[in-house]
Amino acid sequence: MAVIYHALGLLIGFFADRLFGEINSPLHPICLIGRLISAAENTLRRVFPKTARGERLGGAALAVIVCAAAAAVPIFITVTAYLVFPPALIFTEAVFSYFVTAARSLHDESMKVYYPLINGDTKAARQAVSMIVGRDTEPLDAQGIIRAAVETVAENTSDGVTAPMLWCALFGGAGGFFYKAVNTMDSMVGYKNERYVNFGRAAARLDDFVNFIPSRICALLMICASFICGFDGKAAYKIWRRDRKKHKSPNAAQTESVCAGALGIRLAGDAYYFGRLYKKEYIGDGLRGVEAEDIKRANTLMYTVSYFTLLLCLLICLLIWRLL
Repeated sequence: MAVIYHALGLLIGFFADRLFGEINSPLHPICLIGRLISAAENTLRRVFPKTARGERLGGAALAVIVCAAAAAVPIFITVTAYLVFPPALIFTEAVFSYFVTAARSLHDESMKVYYPLINGDTKAARQAVSMIVGRDTEPLDAQGIIRAAVETVAENTSDGVTAPMLWCALFGGAGGFFYKAVNTMDSMVGYKNERYVNFGRAAARLDDFVNFIPSRICALLMICASFICGFDGKAAYKIWRRDRKKHKSPNAAQTESVCAGALGIRLAGDAYYFGRLYKKEYIGDGLRGVEAEDIKRANTLMYTVSYFTLLLCLLICLLIWRLL
């Protein structure tokens, strides 16, 4: 019965995210993980030598500490709940699934970019997009802002929706929180600048590892979604095959390439980070210029993929139940 409770929890958590979105509170578990990362980083930088090797060791220690803590708490809660009252597992898994899934949040934050754009307020749109991307946004014109928002929705369809749901389906709340800990670490310390090139190496590589399979599953689901949503599914597959490796990350271009092909637009290209220009290849053919409506189209793809992922997660639970 534990697997059935687990599946019901995933289902409830998914629709809770769709209905309510993310709780904006400093006590949100992902915010607490972020605070743990910051505190642990400050401590480890004092403990380990200020050499390249020392920073790499400190970064590895950070990964172990944060991941262990993030997984230990849901394991304790889940086991305790199941031992006291087994059906309580439905509630705990629903809560954990809700906290790690970000489909509604991704939609809402990207639409904060869309609405100023259609009203001609580029400044407000630039401010909104700065909250969801890592690049410098001051140099961006309206088209650059749109591309940045679409890229974020495309990439985070995997990072914020498919990947955490799959980790939850396979390993319960502990798996979901382990994944989010890795993902949060990468977003905070996984940079290749002077401060983090050594310290953030472990987090960046671990993030590549935990996303390797989910990003590819997400890309395939997004290709299927392209056909269903009335976009160019054939081009989505074609551009994915051609451009999925056009990124320094082994995972980021998987879904970006599908989205670019499905919408007939061109994504990526050169971008500024911390005041420095980074040369990047373009993804997609750019059959037309980007427009604000592409943000809504990317969200349509994202939501469709989220339902496909839910079905896949329930099938995984069914398979585990049959095997056990």
